[in-house]
Amino acid sequence: MAYQSINPYNGATLATFDDHDDAAMEARLQAASHCFANDWSERNYAERASVLKRAAALMRERSGELARLITLEMGKLLAQSAGEVALSAAIIDYYADHAEAFLAPQKLDAGGTDSVVESFPIGVLLGVEPWNYPYYQIARFAAPNLMAGNVVMVKHASNVPQCALAFAQLLQDAGAPDGAYTNLFISKDQISQLIDDPRIRGVALTGSEAAGAVVAARAGQNMKKTTLELGGSDAFIVLDDADLDQAVKCAVSGRMGNSGQACTASKRFIVVDAMAERFLDKFQAALAKFSAGDPLDAGTTLAPLSSERALDTLLDQVERAVGAGARVIMGGARVDRAGAFMQPTILTDITPANPAYKEEFFGPVALFFRVADEHAAVALANDSPFGLGGSVFTQDLERGKRVARRIDTGMVFINSEALTAPELPFGGVKHSGFGRELSAAGIQEFVNKKLIRVA
Repeated sequence: MAYQSINPYNGATLATFDDHDDAAMEARLQAASHCFANDWSERNYAERASVLKRAAALMRERSGELARLITLEMGKLLAQSAGEVALSAAIIDYYADHAEAFLAPQKLDAGGTDSVVESFPIGVLLGVEPWNYPYYQIARFAAPNLMAGNVVMVKHASNVPQCALAFAQLLQDAGAPDGAYTNLFISKDQISQLIDDPRIRGVALTGSEAAGAVVAARAGQNMKKTTLELGGSDAFIVLDDADLDQAVKCAVSGRMGNSGQACTASKRFIVVDAMAERFLDKFQAALAKFSAGDPLDAGTTLAPLSSERALDTLLDQVERAVGAGARVIMGGARVDRAGAFMQPTILTDITPANPAYKEEFFGPVALFFRVADEHAAVALANDSPFGLGGSVFTQDLERGKRVARRIDTGMVFINSEALTAPELPFGGVKHSGFGRELSAAGIQEFVNKKLIRVA
């Protein structure tokens, strides 16, 4: 696997890194195992927090250079890259501040006996992370688990190696001991070797459905706990009493943020008949205003996709959808200029027999569906292999909550696109994976909840 920085805006190769061979991987695993047993797990919460608080402070100090690396390696608009850096620092601070309370011993009412459940770290964890949010994805895996007393090894995506190294440097400069946080440039075969190794006690993956199935199967063979945050095809439901302007504004940001390359991006726009034409007209007009350009330029509104390969995949999906009867309302092609740019696109007339009906579109392609009423909207929203997030727009908040409870996903947002914050649990059901990250739930996944009872 080649670890390369290739700027998707101009195709320039910025840096290339050698893979870690088996000997180098073993040395890093030994260091991580030693660090857990002899150092990090023995520190108290305050000692761990001092390291993480320093890392968060360094992240803010280096915000400019860290944001620029994101933009150069995977093409995100610079302002959005800066927002990701700020969010990642906030997540690190959040767990430094709250881990001890989240993992506090729980006394049990057990017939008058002295019974308590205490939380203990389990050891070395492996994280397999994606390219679309190079710091945020790592922060939400590393911060809670480091604060719980585990140590982490991270295999980052091969197209963001400079971001991977920059994050590792933050922890090193913050005073983390050797082995507490380890960056790995390794192959898929080496990932399997690590999962098989008894020193690895748990595996977290954020990525594709296919990758999740492989990792979960391998971990299951080794009786190891996993968390999987996989794809999504989030429904964006607009009911007949919605505030139309608010719905359109959120639809644009929900579909176009990070050029549509987010698992929780709004992807299937399900609008009741009474609102459908007006919503579509306003949505199309808003998308038509996006302008491709250098993502480092503050005036650019449409960034490239992360790579030519990502663009080719999206174009192929659109072509297959149209071949199966879908209709292109706008866009549908690459932007006629250099760089991996996709036109903002709207597809409609998508039947259940169309492959697009069940697929995730990872880019600025919106699927538009017109339905008769609320019940039809919920049925269509749930007719998906995915179950990550979703949105409901209505001015009747009780109605919104009622609809939200009927949607089979891990998260539902009323009158907004999907949002993320340190205190909000993140995760899904069905083919979107299992387990939770962020909030109090995120620190509970890889700890031993040990019962201690005095007879």
